[in-house]
Amino acid sequence: MADVIPILDLAPLQSGEPGALDRLGAELRRAFTEVGFYFIRNHGVPEALVDAAFDAARRFHAQPMETKLAMPFNNHNTGYLPMRGATTRLNALGAVQKPNLNEAVFFKRDLPADHPDVVAGKRFRGMNQWPQDLPGFRTVVLDYMRAMEALGKRLIPIYAVALGLPSDWFDDKFREPMFTLRMTHYPQQPPMGPEDEWGLAPHADTSFMTILAQNKVPGLSLRLPDDTWVDAPALDGTFLVNGGMMLRRWTNERFLATPHRVTNRSGQERYAIPFFMDCSYDAVMAPIPTCVDADHPAKYPPFTYLEFMSEYSGANYSSPEKAAAGMALQGA
Repeated sequence: MADVIPILDLAPLQSGEPGALDRLGAELRRAFTEVGFYFIRNHGVPEALVDAAFDAARRFHAQPMETKLAMPFNNHNTGYLPMRGATTRLNALGAVQKPNLNEAVFFKRDLPADHPDVVAGKRFRGMNQWPQDLPGFRTVVLDYMRAMEALGKRLIPIYAVALGLPSDWFDDKFREPMFTLRMTHYPQQPPMGPEDEWGLAPHADTSFMTILAQNKVPGLSLRLPDDTWVDAPALDGTFLVNGGMMLRRWTNERFLATPHRVTNRSGQERYAIPFFMDCSYDAVMAPIPTCVDADHPAKYPPFTYLEFMSEYSGANYSSPEKAAAGMALQGA
């Protein structure tokens, strides 16, 4: 399976090797038209920081339940969701499944209380909630989110070239990307447990880009375009990246949003720290020019992050809290 998912080596790009960006653009274009996932290596993120983020996830979920419940998930898509606290509906495959067998905590850009968007009450632009008795936790989470945002921004020019655009075409749309870090705990599932119970039911992400640190405990599977389900390999020193429905819509469905799922029958506790990155809050996403022609007319009108996320939530949920929870749970 590792030879099916393209591996993009960022070293030539980072060293300024001539033609590196064009080669990576071609590889990414193949990834998103044939598979929907790709690996990146030589990405520059210290392995010690990734390990610290996984450890932070374990530390958070090891807290007493009443401590975690003191950070309730809200309509800004931050806070704690308890075990089986949500059911995959948005972008789900087939009928609605049982509640997902995981617990998770979510963080966004760390805005201060006096930030204009916080004061104005803009949705998805609220303040994070932080645990009170986990020394060093906030520092690790903020360091990891900064590293992931920087990595995502380094990847954006490759997307532009893959779409036949100037390398800086996306720059004004990702000046201050929206992002969410999800720190998830998947408990052990019995080997012969119910077939319709998932750690995370089959779904497609909502994001433009999902960056997933490699997990030594297996459980993630993805569905190839031929409808075959395969277990995702874990390659040391890499991140696994995929696109979601925002990328698919923005590219006029030229790029894939590949479904995936999580089942933890490893006999171990499993933790995951996916980072979901999207465009800036007020950026307008009109169909990308190179994805529209006489044979492929625009399928969607221009939209913003808020409109996109509100549309997805409003389709399946009756309250902002449930809607936010549904959107937050579209990742591995």
